[in-house]
This record gives sequence, structure tokens and C-alpha cells, in this order.
Amino acid sequence: MLSMLVLIYHSNPKIKHYMNIIALLQSDDFFYLNVFLKLLLGLLAIILIINKSGKGNLAPTSPMDQVQNYVLGGIIGGVIYSPSISILLFAVVLTIWALLIIGLRKLKSKNHTLKTFIDGSPIVLIKHGVVDVDACRKAKITANEIAFKLRREGVYYVRNVKRAVFEQNGELTIVLRGEENPKYPIITDGLIQASILDDVGKTEEWLIDELKKEGYESATDIFLAEYDSGTLKLIPYPSAEKENN
Repeated sequence: MLSMLVLIYHSNPKIKHYMNIIALLQSDDFFYLNVFLKLLLGLLAIILIINKSGKGNLAPTSPMDQVQNYVLGGIIGGVIYSPSISILLFAVVLTIWALLIIGLRKLKSKNHTLKTFIDGSPIVLIKHGVVDVDACRKAKITANEIAFKLRREGVYYVRNVKRAVFEQNGELTIVLRGEENPKYPIITDGLIQASILDDVGKTEEWLIDELKKEGYESATDIFLAEYDSGTLKLIPYPSAEKENN
């Protein structure tokens, strides 16, 4: 492999010329230019990843969003002042990272099992004023942390909590007893949220019947379904909407 690369290097004048330029940029005389070019490449990589993979990492809602930010920052910060790592190698590393992130996001959007494995799923910790200890252990959250998160939201008694959900980003979403029911997402990304159906006093059979009344065969046709004040609001996938029409 190495001998092949050497042969290509010597046989192609253009490649040899470009490699000589890169080697020149690595010298101490062009240190600041080298840093500038690496910064520019890093900025372009960030713009590319944000535009191609979505803007979720600007307001992280999952572990992957957080890790993406940390790793990309580590790559750029760790390489930018290192003269031993060339601009070409830096560009290759950024390209591999960008392809990995964009590819994983596309796979997650098509495979729910992979999405759950990478991002996890919301966990109901408190239901109708009762703490689910097993769910807390599964979420690796202590009683002290739950109490702190409740106090931060102005809640001092667990019995006043109708529902508390530990989200993928570590936040606790709280619905108090006696509050007007918010818009419950009972279907997300084609998947029925059974725990939320239970909260609104409905069953999967009821939901499927409602979908069929609207001309949809199953939940997989629906991008998002909200239950708001007794009304079911559906947002179907474009393909399912065309078939329905």
C-alpha cells in the first residue's frame, strides 16, 4: 500500500505539487496560516453537519446531540495547534466524522430500534402521584435528584404530580393534577405512545378505530398525532396523505 502511494506521488506532478504545498504550510514560517486554514475547515465542517444532519445539536435533545458537539469540539481544539497533524489529515478526519454523524441520523430516522438504542426513550417516573422506583433505577436517577428537579419547577409534593417524564436530554417534564391537559403526542414518528394513551384514558383499539375513520390503516402512516381537549389531530406522512386523497 505504501509503495503504491509513493509511486502515485512520483508519477503524478500535480499531486506532488499539492503535497509540497501542504508540507510547506506545515513549516514554522506558516504556523498562523496553518492555524487559520484549520479553523476555516472546522467552521465549514460545523456548517455542513448542522445543515445536513439538522439543527438538533444547537439545542440538544438527545445524548447523540451532546456527544456530537463534544467530539467535534475536541477534534478541532485538539488538532488546530498541533503542527504534527497536517491540514490534509485534519480534513480527512472531519470528513469521516461528518459522514458518520449524517449517516447515523439518516439511519435513526428509518430504524426505531437503532434510534432507541442511541438516544434512549422517555421514562415515566411519577404517575398519578406515585413514584415508580423501578423506572427511577432504570433511568439511573436518585430520589434526591427527583426532589431537586421538582423543587426547581415549584413542586414540593409528589402527590400533586399527575405525570413526570424523564426525557432523553435529562430534563423532567411535569404535569400537575388539576392542570388543563396539554397536547399529548400519542403518536410520534409512526409509533403509538402507550403510556400517554393511558394518561388520557384511551386505548390502542380506540386510536386505531379513530385512524381508520380518517382513512389511515395504522399508526405507521402518521408522523405526529396529538390529543388536545378530546380532539385527535393528525399530521400524516406525505406518502400516506397522497394515498388517502
